[in-house]
Amino acid sequence: MRFRRSAGILLHPTSLPGKFGSGDLGSAAYHFVDWLVSAGQAHWQMLPIGPIGMGNSPYMSLSAFAGNPLLIDLEDLQRRGWLQPQDLANVPSFPTDRVDFSSVIPYRRTLLEKGASTFFKSSDQKDRKSFDLFSSEQKSWLEDYALFSAIQDSRPGEVWTAWAPDLALRKRSALQAASNDLRRRVEFHKFAQWIFSLQWTKLKQYANSRGVRLIGDIPIFVAHHSSDVWSHPDAYELNEHGNPRLVAGVPPDYFSKTGQRWGNPLYKWNVMKKQKFRWWVDRFRRTLDFFDILRIDHFRGFAGYYAIPASEKTAERGTWLKGPGAGLFNAVDRTLGKLPIIAEDLGLMTPDVTALRDRFQYPGMKILQFAFSDGADNPFLPHNFVPNCVVYTGTHDNDTTIGWYGSAPDHEKDFVRRYSATNGADIHWTLIRIAYQSVADMAIIPFQDVLGLGTKHRMNYPGTSTGNWEWRFSWDMVQPIHASAIRELTLMTGRIVPEKSVSSSQTREVR
Repeated sequence: MRFRRSAGILLHPTSLPGKFGSGDLGSAAYHFVDWLVSAGQAHWQMLPIGPIGMGNSPYMSLSAFAGNPLLIDLEDLQRRGWLQPQDLANVPSFPTDRVDFSSVIPYRRTLLEKGASTFFKSSDQKDRKSFDLFSSEQKSWLEDYALFSAIQDSRPGEVWTAWAPDLALRKRSALQAASNDLRRRVEFHKFAQWIFSLQWTKLKQYANSRGVRLIGDIPIFVAHHSSDVWSHPDAYELNEHGNPRLVAGVPPDYFSKTGQRWGNPLYKWNVMKKQKFRWWVDRFRRTLDFFDILRIDHFRGFAGYYAIPASEKTAERGTWLKGPGAGLFNAVDRTLGKLPIIAEDLGLMTPDVTALRDRFQYPGMKILQFAFSDGADNPFLPHNFVPNCVVYTGTHDNDTTIGWYGSAPDHEKDFVRRYSATNGADIHWTLIRIAYQSVADMAIIPFQDVLGLGTKHRMNYPGTSTGNWEWRFSWDMVQPIHASAIRELTLMTGRIVPEKSVSSSQTREVR
């Protein structure tokens, strides 16, 4: 699918400013939409927005369908009368440059629980009807997620395979008993998903009304400790105790000499095929409630995926296995129509991956930080682009452009200087300009690069399990020149989209 020529910014909502320790769906999110409009940007790309799991990673979510309660706007709960002004007074002195998850999560959870308690005691008929309708419409995933989360609350720190066997293996009597015993906790988690959806819908409508589309991220794999695996164990490569037999990852590559052992359980694709990929269809449908365009993470895994025995400590020993291929995307297209998808086609590209991507005309990704390590035939150099692609200076897994350039080998620095006819000063603007001038239909720039920030502001260090996903900015870091310079460049390179309302049908237009 071809997207119109345009540009956007990559920024996860937790990185937004705000006094409650983490960015959320409150006023800063709306202000950022306004900033995007002032800068001539048509897209806001984010990381996965599910409830975070191990390592606070959005790629290890507790659910492929739920939203992250950490993003709920607490001031909205006050406006609705479910929290009092004094509840939001005396906010702890949270860091402004990062998310201290260990303190922010319990703080926000306490206030969210108080708001839920008030809602269930004194909500008006309209709100209660809205909650009941949401619970009914989303029942297919919400019931399992809410119970899973309630049990997790009662057994903190335990993975689901450590629960009582009847509960871990989902015996009906055990599930019913847990539902009865944890009824209030189950209702709390339903409330959190309901209010998250209300707030998200409002933000999306605001962004669309100003001509900004939201781009979301679908990780190919889900976390083992998730309601998805617990509620559908037959669809995953698990042993009789529910533990993974094979786990996901990638072999040694640019990011890691020992590869990346992600640890996610692998799918039983034969089982999903027999079910006509119903779970995947439902997942795409739900994600489209949140986003206008979808980026599929690790797209190559649908053609062929790397299977690592769960007993291995690194990703050095594994086997390539065949993925579901076109069958999955045909099933999605038959049910949902042709979707606006970006294929994350990085890593080891083989002809079967390219063929799958091109069969459905999904645009691939081009990363400029990968472009200067060798010669003129490097596929990430702009003169080798095809228009149906999305170009980035870097992604959440990369260093910032300034950090990358500072640590790059001398031959890469020399190549990028000669290629761009610059002396290396303001290298972030050099790569932004190259991205915008390219034939790529869409250009997406991490906000760190717009602000000209160094390594300490990067979002993730692949292959590490701590200290990631924490970065935040503050508004005093954003100067008028940032929006005006980006807007001027966007205008000069034909990427300005007229400010107008964006309907769901417009997000699927081809150029």
